[in-house]
Amino acid sequence: MAMARISISEAESEVMQALWAAGEATAEDLIAAVAGPQGWAEGTVRTLINRLLTKGAISAEREGRRYRYRPLLQRADWMADASTGVVDRLFGGRIAPLVAHFSEQRKLTRADIDELRKLIEGFDDGR
Repeated sequence: MAMARISISEAESEVMQALWAAGEATAEDLIAAVAGPQGWAEGTVRTLINRLLTKGAISAEREGRRYRYRPLLQRADWMADASTGVVDRLFGGRIAPLVAHFSEQRKLTRADIDELRKLIEGFDDGR
């Protein structure tokens, strides 16, 4: 079931990525997964967790003296919103200019082209 659109920042998405990967986690788990690689302080990660709670992207369940967090926002829903937003903002909602941009900026591999061709053929077949 898709949720109402929840906008999350790039920093918040780092916490969400860790939570999606784990399925559920404590603040300490998320700090361990995110703070070091990002060069963030523990307080930064805790602030991001609180923002995600406020936005309704995650839930918290008390477990003794700490909380266990679970994602409410599904990764697929976030990816759909984020990718649609990029296509809308940068390419006027059109996919062809997006593909052209990537082909101009870096060469598409034969595998990329074959995969795009199969996707297009699938659309033509009604899949």
